[in-house]
Amino acid sequence: MNGKVTPLPRAQARTERHGGEAAPVPPDRPERRERVGPARWAADLATGVRFAVVGGRESWARTLLTAVGVGLGVALLLLATAVPHLLSAREDRNNARSFGSSYSNDLKPGPHSLRLGWGDTTFHGTDISGLLLAPEGDKPPVPPGLDRIPAPGEMVVSPALKELLAAGDSGLLRQRLDDKIVGTIGDEGLSGPNELRYYAGVDPEAIAETGLRLDHWGNNSPPDELDPLLLMLIVVGCVVLLLPVVIFIATAVRFGGERRDRRLAALRLVGADSHMTRRIAAGEALAGAVLGLAVGWGVFLLVRQLVEGVTVFDTSFFASDLKPSPALATLIALAVPACAVVVTLFALRGIAIEPLGVVRSATPKRRRLWWRLVLPLLGLALLLPLIGQSGHGADATYQVAAGAVLMLVGITALLPWLVEAVVQRFGSGPVPWQLATRRLQLSSGSASRAVSGITVAVAGAIAIQMLFAAARHDNTSSTGQDPTRADVSAQVAVDTGAQARDAIARYAHTKGVRQALGLTEGLVADSRSKVKDPGDVPVGTLMVGDCATLKEFARIGDCRDGDIFVTEPGEYDDETYFTKPGARVNLSFGKDYNPDRAKPRLWTIPKSAPVVPIRQDPAGGKRSGILATPGAFDIAGLDHASVEVLLRLDPKVPEAIEYARNTAARLSPQMDIYELRGTSESSQFQTIERGLFIGASATLLLIGASMIVSMLEQLRERKKLLSVLVAFGTRRSTLGWSVLWQTAIPVVLGLALSVAGGIALGVILLKLVDEPVAVDWASVTLMTGVGAGVILLVTLVSMGPLWRMMRPEGLRTE
Repeated sequence: MNGKVTPLPRAQARTERHGGEAAPVPPDRPERRERVGPARWAADLATGVRFAVVGGRESWARTLLTAVGVGLGVALLLLATAVPHLLSAREDRNNARSFGSSYSNDLKPGPHSLRLGWGDTTFHGTDISGLLLAPEGDKPPVPPGLDRIPAPGEMVVSPALKELLAAGDSGLLRQRLDDKIVGTIGDEGLSGPNELRYYAGVDPEAIAETGLRLDHWGNNSPPDELDPLLLMLIVVGCVVLLLPVVIFIATAVRFGGERRDRRLAALRLVGADSHMTRRIAAGEALAGAVLGLAVGWGVFLLVRQLVEGVTVFDTSFFASDLKPSPALATLIALAVPACAVVVTLFALRGIAIEPLGVVRSATPKRRRLWWRLVLPLLGLALLLPLIGQSGHGADATYQVAAGAVLMLVGITALLPWLVEAVVQRFGSGPVPWQLATRRLQLSSGSASRAVSGITVAVAGAIAIQMLFAAARHDNTSSTGQDPTRADVSAQVAVDTGAQARDAIARYAHTKGVRQALGLTEGLVADSRSKVKDPGDVPVGTLMVGDCATLKEFARIGDCRDGDIFVTEPGEYDDETYFTKPGARVNLSFGKDYNPDRAKPRLWTIPKSAPVVPIRQDPAGGKRSGILATPGAFDIAGLDHASVEVLLRLDPKVPEAIEYARNTAARLSPQMDIYELRGTSESSQFQTIERGLFIGASATLLLIGASMIVSMLEQLRERKKLLSVLVAFGTRRSTLGWSVLWQTAIPVVLGLALSVAGGIALGVILLKLVDEPVAVDWASVTLMTGVGAGVILLVTLVSMGPLWRMMRPEGLRTE
């Protein structure tokens, strides 16, 4: 049959012959297929590869576009395969420097013991982790990344913290961390290259109150089990992030299809049969895919070198940790070329490539709907049986992933049918509208493929946002803190009443502090208790502060200096609650924090002391006990006193909180100051949210870049046609508007389909984790707007090349 033309049936509607137009194969008298062995396949694929490499400028342009498109997808897939090693390496370093299972309050001092304290702080909203180290012997355990324990007054810092301390605007931080820098922490002691961390040497007495002692570093305890909702969020997030990549790779290998078909028609003229031409076409796609693998590795290696300079949500990564899994990298290297061959053969099944051209019927065959509905129905069949189950194991996790993939792929499969069904009903209108709709009516496949990736991404993003809303609700708890009553809470351990007064005065005179409410707190014991063990004696609290401060802790009416109040029993107080008007209490406590009954110091609560209700303080606590003003009780009589200061900052002083942190650092090496917040989120949820944000950003960049490549490919295909229209007097603005309409119609339909599919998937996933179904329309609108914005930006970027292509010079050919 080589060289013969397959005749068209007479009954078929009138046909048009156009070089570069594609058409369904006539249904009658199909070309008989001969058996082809591996050698023939290899020879034909090699011929296609040779055409892609030496076929002239047009072939090179198509191959390079395919390589760039495939390369972008391969790079992101390689990054995804590197994530497991990235996380495990980071976790290993964190475990190696941790002390969660290595410290003990019962550990005795010795040559291998080390006293430990915390020195965490925050500067300009960025957290800085620090540990205070005090060796108790000559062989203390050394943290990973250090060669020795720094001496008192010295500190070892991470390279990023050293750079921050040297910055010109870090004067306040240098005042706070003013120890001498004697070294930098090695990579093995850091979670990432940009982590802000330090180890400072102190005297043991400076952190004696912590009671924390260890003899080795390292924590091998298993990680906490993930909540089912958070696990679902990870699974669906991975599906949503990677599926658009796979779809775009499949789209990229079909670049330049119309010009390729004309080249294949020339091969038919010299004797090749239709099956041979398809194998040659697959060889051309194979060349682009293999070159795309090389481009993908190049992009991956470039990103790998640049990753250390990027910090997102205080998270950074070492380039050495970004290692793709060998098994998954091999799978990508085999799957991408195979995908190129399969997709090309599948795309050419319905094309009649004849020796004199490529034939398109005037009435193209309509796309079938039934098999496109099978995919989402299969996804539903996998997901619906899991609703109502109490737990989801590993098998169920794979089932959820497969169901989500089928539903999202089903959305992609439905888009070409929907575009074709809608545009066939379009009629008359302005010239740009007619040019756009006629183009879509003749060939809507390329336009649908161009927006398929963003359609899947938006649908998946909507489902993720619905899961995020539920997960944020479940993983966000109220702290009980009231930021409207105070901005900052600070605690300081003191030994004497003079130190307490000095601490409160220092905070009050700190720059940027509008008001300092200082509360000195100490212990009192029941002097009438007859229990033998001093540790079993009931203990209460005595709080000393001025009237303004006491009113933040109890509902007090009239108050003057010299007054004393007693609170009602608290929620957790039992029948041993003894701090009542007229009660005698013991103020003497030993170093072990137990009442000293051998040398008691007795004090009697006045019988006239009013009993007042407890009020939740600005820091979220509720404290019961004795409330006294400074004129009624001298804080010098308290053992083991502590000071809490509630600060109201001046919003006109931008660095007010940094001045307050510096005051805390001067009062105690273990700074304990924190901003008051009404809510808090779990660390697991924050980690997942940050990871998905990083992945979503990378995927969005890929989608934008891939759409630019797709748009340029489509414009390159139509270069001659655009030049002809301009040569015959068509205005460029008319052609520009036609391109915009041609892009906008599939976009609107795709976004509408993605909204419906995303909400449906989100509802099912919420049912799987037994969460109430609620559609966050604000998030749906935001995700849809982001998708539309990406497409609009890509379209505007393509206007420059479009204008350059609309020139008479475009009529030149090889």
